[in-house]
Parts: sequence; C-alpha cells; structure tokens
Amino acid sequence: MKSVYLLALLALSFYLIGCSAAERFTGSGPSPSGTSGSGSAPTRFSGKVLLTVEGTASYYSYGFDGKKTASGEIFDKNAYTAAHREFPFGTLLRVTNLDNDKSVEVTVNDRGPFAKGRIIDLSEAAARAIGMIQTGTASVRIEVLKWGNNQYQNGN
Repeated sequence: MKSVYLLALLALSFYLIGCSAAERFTGSGPSPSGTSGSGSAPTRFSGKVLLTVEGTASYYSYGFDGKKTASGEIFDKNAYTAAHREFPFGTLLRVTNLDNDKSVEVTVNDRGPFAKGRIIDLSEAAARAIGMIQTGTASVRIEVLKWGNNQYQNGN
C-alpha cells in the first residue's frame, strides 16, 4: 500500500512539474559554456540541477536543417537545441562531454534520438561546442537546469 502511495505521489509530482510555467528559450543565442566548473564562461542558468543522467549523445544537422521539429520550430543546425524522447519541449539542459569536460546549454525542441543506445541528439552547433563532430557520438552527462512547459512554439 505504501508503494502505491509513493508511486501516485511521484506521478503527481511529474505532472505538476510538466504543468508549471517555464521561461521559453529558442536556442538561437550563443550558449556554449566551455568547460564545466570553470565558473567564468557565460551561461543562461545559475540555479540548481534538477536531474542528472548519463549516456551516449549523437548529433544531426544537414538532412534536417530547415525542416519542422516536433515542437513546431524550424530546425537550425546552428542553434543550440536538442532532441530528447521524453523531456518537455523548452527544457533547458547542460550537456557535458565526459571525454573532454566541455559543456553546452541546449533547449529541447524535438523528439529523438531513434538510434538504439542513444539518449540525446544535439544540433551541429551544440555538438561542435562540446567537441564531438569528428567522432559523431560521445559519452555525456545531461543536467536538467529548467523544465520546459511542453508547449509547441506555434501554439498547438
């Protein structure tokens, strides 16, 4: 009985987080934050980390540039954006390449990745900022900085 109560409480918490208002980032401004922990690089967020996960990142660019994303935004390979299967649209993330400690802040505006074993797809600009263009994939740490509101840009 106690586990059912905890599960219901957890589900309610995620629901309320998803419904909360969030600042909208388009991902069009510069946001590479250099090496994590340096303290001197510009960032768009200075609050606490809400969730941390690790896994493999990949990136996408040319074949998708100029096409509509799942959020309704037009994909721009030069913007600091990302595709994630579950995080709400507008969620602000810090993605750190675990091989070189470079990090970048991105906004979730698409769904994916659809390749097995990958947890996030970055735009080309974000992948370049963390030094993963040559390898195509990288082991990363994803930190949720601010939950998005899961609203489509075009209001749908």
